[in-house]
Amino acid sequence: MLKNKPYEKLIDEEIILRDYLAIDRTKLSNERTFLAYLRTALTFLIAGTTFIKFFDTPILTLLGIMMIPIGILLGTIGVIRFKTINTSLTKSNRDKPI
Repeated sequence: MLKNKPYEKLIDEEIILRDYLAIDRTKLSNERTFLAYLRTALTFLIAGTTFIKFFDTPILTLLGIMMIPIGILLGTIGVIRFKTINTSLTKSNRDKPI
């Protein structure tokens, strides 16, 4: 999904405390973005189910049927992005002492 790998340059290089803190901030930002993806996906799933279950108009039922796959797609995209960036960050030389 990500074509360029911005964290690859941190592998096999000596990094300083500022770089460790930047990696920590990036990990927290990645988690926050992942939770936003999941929150949005869950909202689409719940709204779609609500439209199908509680409204009898064909337009809202069709809208509900369209929202459920969108929610599943958003959740899947969020998981893939989180794992990709998290793997890229984990490959950096985090285990080396300062």
